[in-house]
Amino acid sequence: MANCDHHQTKKNNNTRRLLWAFGVIVVFMAVEIIGGLLSGSLALLADATHMLTDALALALAASAQLLAARPADNKLHFGYRRTQVLSAFVNGIFMAVLLAWIVYEAIRRSLNPIEIDAPLMLGVAFIGLAANVVAFFILHSPGERDLNMRGALLHVIGDLLGSVAAIIAAIVIWTTGWTQIDPLLSLLVACLIGVSAFRLVRESGFILLEGAPPDIDVAELADGLKKATPLIRNVHHVQISQITPDQPRLTLHACVDNASDASAALAAAKQYLDQKYNIHHSTIQVEVGGACPDRCEQPEGLSSAPSAQRVSNDSSVSNAQTGPAFAGQKP
Repeated sequence: MANCDHHQTKKNNNTRRLLWAFGVIVVFMAVEIIGGLLSGSLALLADATHMLTDALALALAASAQLLAARPADNKLHFGYRRTQVLSAFVNGIFMAVLLAWIVYEAIRRSLNPIEIDAPLMLGVAFIGLAANVVAFFILHSPGERDLNMRGALLHVIGDLLGSVAAIIAAIVIWTTGWTQIDPLLSLLVACLIGVSAFRLVRESGFILLEGAPPDIDVAELADGLKKATPLIRNVHHVQISQITPDQPRLTLHACVDNASDASAALAAAKQYLDQKYNIHHSTIQVEVGGACPDRCEQPEGLSSAPSAQRVSNDSSVSNAQTGPAFAGQKP
């Protein structure tokens, strides 16, 4: 219960941070758009466009946080928590489309330079930088694993870099008159943000495809489980997925010699998974004697007994039930 309360408190705090950052971005977004139009600066307009997309991205992220707090039901057994991952994926795609527009506009401006009001561009860029720094510190949290929050932060970082690029471009144009620096810096910022956007889409897409946590080695987990639980003689059919990066789910089959060992083996296995891998929710099928009811492929040297019993559990040892024996029949 304490763990659930901690997660709920963190989610509520994340939602407040997103809404505060949204307010900051919206206020200064209008200033940069007007300044970009008046000065004629692409770097400033690119940064203003970033702020517009940030406002939408932060609204999407805040909505996802609120939706994720809804409880599970008979249709969605894990609730709406994965909406955070979906939001991160959409934000990453949205950012990729925006970057494509910036690249196109930068090339067009390079071929057809326009006059830029450098002093106005510099002043507005500093205002935009201040807004982005405030939003960054609101959203930044060391070790953040929430993909939704990381997706929102990526948009703000993109804006922050865009503001820095606009300031540099304004100073160069003001002092040298070289307007080509404006689209060139816009391209550089687009490339830097593009790398992070690609990583966000790849990671969120991997979770949506039921990918296993990258920091868990299945073979190492199975070997460690056997060593930590001597009653278990074999572990197979290990499957791990992620609801969100901090909420892994695991199913596996564990073989014991005697039915009387099933409950103790189950309790020890769950304790090991919880303490070693922070896997708090697992479903373990305990098989007695060696024959897998699901006809899973067995490692060499594992004898097959004429019968097997199944014990399934999803939350605690008290819920474990020993199923009917399988004597040469299909499961």
